[in-house]
Amino acid sequence: MGMLDHRESVPRPVVAVSEEYPSAYRIAEHRHRRSQFLYATSGVMAVTTPNGSWVAPPERAIWIPSETPHSVRMVGDVRTQSVLLHPDVTARVGRDCEVVGVSPLLRELLVAASAVPEQYDEQGRDGMVMKLLVAEVASAPVVRLAVPFPRHPKLAERCHSFLDRPVASTTIGQWADQLAMNRRSFTRLFRRETGMSFAEWRQQACIAAALPRLAEGQPITMIALDLGYESPNNFTTMFKRVVGVSPSRYMMSSKAGAGDREAVLPGAPTKRLR
Repeated sequence: MGMLDHRESVPRPVVAVSEEYPSAYRIAEHRHRRSQFLYATSGVMAVTTPNGSWVAPPERAIWIPSETPHSVRMVGDVRTQSVLLHPDVTARVGRDCEVVGVSPLLRELLVAASAVPEQYDEQGRDGMVMKLLVAEVASAPVVRLAVPFPRHPKLAERCHSFLDRPVASTTIGQWADQLAMNRRSFTRLFRRETGMSFAEWRQQACIAAALPRLAEGQPITMIALDLGYESPNNFTTMFKRVVGVSPSRYMMSSKAGAGDREAVLPGAPTKRLR
């Protein structure tokens, strides 16, 4: 991460970072003084922080606020085109990571930024590219592909364990019994700690586990059964509702070139970064 440390000190508000990583590569937990907009032109990335886990499929990026401790796991060979932004120039407010959609314009701006010199002319053409890039990052739609972790110690331990091996059929009653709580108290605690209902969180955990496996080309039936779905059809229905495309079309998008992905992975944005 020495290169990133060097680029964080460049006297410009936006700095582009282009990297290549082999399959299964892991970047240990670290943090940046600047916020990071992390985008992969190929492969899939999984980012984990103390507060949750985020997976970026094709045409998605991960917004990482400044000073957020995070680790990154690569699925497949990954090529990133990301930017580090000084907090003073970002319009993003909040402390949490986000998965966001990447429009064709934003994708091209990220590629163009990788060719911009570190100490570019802020008043010239390169400076205009970076200003437009900042504006596009600010308006990128947020996609609900996140698994927030609670701060409650016992509940957090249970959530981390579940994320390691999600089972879609697990119930509120099972979790409440394991934590020696009644159903109503557990439900209230879970929503207060994660901002989601138990069913929503369980579904997001299954999606987070499925996306990297689909990107690797594993059979859909095997993934569905491993996750505890009664049939591949049940899994496909859930996946399409949440991600916006079927698992098979998602696998196609993972293999497609960057120029082809927009047509096969429309996604389901929920809000915009402000």
